[in-house]
Amino acid sequence: MADDTYDYDLFVIGAGSGGVRASRIAAGYGARVAVAEEHRVGGTCVIRGCVPKKMLVYGAHFAEDLEDAKNFGWTIDNPKFDWSVLRDNVLKDVDRLNGAYTDTLKNNEVEIILDRAVLTGPHEITLGSGKVVTAKHILIATGARPHVPQCPGNELGITSNEAFHLEALPPRILIAGGGYIANEFAGIFNEFGSKVTIINRSDQLLRGYDESLRDRLLQISVMKGIDFRFNAEFKAIEQTEDGCLKVSMTNHEDLVVDCVLFATGRVPNTEGLGLDKAGVELGQHGEIVVDRFSKTSVDHIYAVGDVTGRVQLTPVAIREGQAFADTLFGGKPTAVDHSCIPSAVFSHPPLAGVGMTEGQARNKFGSIKVYESDFRPMKNVLAGRNERSLYKMVCAEGSGKILGIHMIGPESAEIMQAAAVAVKAGLTKEQFDQTVAIHPTMAEELVLLR
Repeated sequence: MADDTYDYDLFVIGAGSGGVRASRIAAGYGARVAVAEEHRVGGTCVIRGCVPKKMLVYGAHFAEDLEDAKNFGWTIDNPKFDWSVLRDNVLKDVDRLNGAYTDTLKNNEVEIILDRAVLTGPHEITLGSGKVVTAKHILIATGARPHVPQCPGNELGITSNEAFHLEALPPRILIAGGGYIANEFAGIFNEFGSKVTIINRSDQLLRGYDESLRDRLLQISVMKGIDFRFNAEFKAIEQTEDGCLKVSMTNHEDLVVDCVLFATGRVPNTEGLGLDKAGVELGQHGEIVVDRFSKTSVDHIYAVGDVTGRVQLTPVAIREGQAFADTLFGGKPTAVDHSCIPSAVFSHPPLAGVGMTEGQARNKFGSIKVYESDFRPMKNVLAGRNERSLYKMVCAEGSGKILGIHMIGPESAEIMQAAAVAVKAGLTKEQFDQTVAIHPTMAEELVLLR
């Protein structure tokens, strides 16, 4: 396989989830592989994204669990929360994962180059050190970064990257955005005792998720004490004499807070990589345009993960990295199917979905069948908590084929993973009905829908 014309058979720029998987699999096929990473091995998900965030979500759940424990017979006197303990333990585990990912690459004989890499020729890469190397194939897996809205004083705010490193919890925090990152951090900080306000430039949360679930999350979030300001865009952020932040916005009064967190989407990391010199085509949002096999407009240059703007989810990047390596070095042409991808929002409570929403199904098919279960989980009943869960199944008229499943409630993401297999396999409502329930569980509602 080795081509002595080049220093490497594959040079990967970016050691996140997609880049690491592609590097490891390609090396396993016998390719000479190097991966360049200017930050830390592991990428957004492991270092400053879904993994540390989920640990904060776990920590936040204890706020309600400790309160609910009283009705289950537990006496817990004067519970206290120490942000620095959770923060430091989370960052310690991030270090562990960074080491594990590094070891994985080394064990597969992938050369790790901790430096910036830029394309400076058709097959040429120049490192930050000035060293020039060549590769027969190049994979761009540089991910994406948080978008920061343009307004005077925006440098006073933080993004999700910095949220994991806060010295102390802000008493009052303004979170900008209506997507999953905004709602997840809203739930986290609210449970930790911060006064949370979400502002969003539109009047909708979580576009792309089923409307019933979005409405339910909004109702529950308001009930938990989170404030919302819709149709609001930043005018300016100013620092006051006492160190607070005064935020002015459209359609609403000014607000004084201690921290502003931008959660307004993510931008593909394509700037300064030399892609224009290499002739790589970019889309209107700066994403790398690729075909179904992750090939760019240049035959020997590929891209996977968030930098392509296809689906910005870690498991998708991993699948794309695997498929790329199998196709190019394993002799097994593989294209990732980006349809029917399950996803979740780790809000309080979490919501999850797979397949078409009710609105999408009606727009496409017109006549459909929708089954719902609106119930109060058993644990909430005994705890005296009025919070209700909602499960929804969208089916084709006549055949009963399941087009989508959507749910909000405790452990929704855990339940959805198994349900997504059924939707992907094209199962019907009747087949769910024929499955015996596991009682008492929340998941049994999926086979009892009427």
